[in-house]
Amino acid sequence: MNNKDFININYLKHGNKKQQNSYKVLKALDIFNVLRKFNPILVGTIPINIDIENSDLDIVCEVYDFKEFQKIVEDRYSMFSKFHISNNSTDNETILTVNFYVEDIEIEIYAQSLDSCKQNGYRHMVVEDRILRLGGERTREEVVILKKNGLKTEPAFAKHLGLDGNPYDELLKLEEYSDKKIKDMLDNIRNS
Repeated sequence: MNNKDFININYLKHGNKKQQNSYKVLKALDIFNVLRKFNPILVGTIPINIDIENSDLDIVCEVYDFKEFQKIVEDRYSMFSKFHISNNSTDNETILTVNFYVEDIEIEIYAQSLDSCKQNGYRHMVVEDRILRLGGERTREEVVILKKNGLKTEPAFAKHLGLDGNPYDELLKLEEYSDKKIKDMLDNIRNS
């Protein structure tokens, strides 16, 4: 179903200029080695080539010991510009977000007690990658235009596909769709 191994960032070495630069930054930070215990995965727009000028590098992590995680990221990355940790916890779930800048690129790490591949950031990216593969360059260009016009990624995909409701929830429903059903949706957009 997925052509790209998103678990290993080596694919960035052979990508576009921004992907190659992202690879160098991530390798210089040694962030995937430092956080390996937390199953880090790069998610978002850069891996699937729909980034715009101010797109950041998003990393999801599977964390059960938040004190240990926080100590590791503080020890290794707190010296970077605009380093900040936010606690976005709810009654049922702990979520930490770590932000900092390296070479004018924002790094944003999401930590929650859930398998990295089951986190919404990863799941959205996989669905979006599939839509882009099925829709081709034209779909990619149209989504990027929507993003440049101010929409976030998931709302841009939802608008392009004509999905109603919460764009984040609606995109996840497409995980269950066959390639043919998604391709039909894309064809209907082109023919309308």
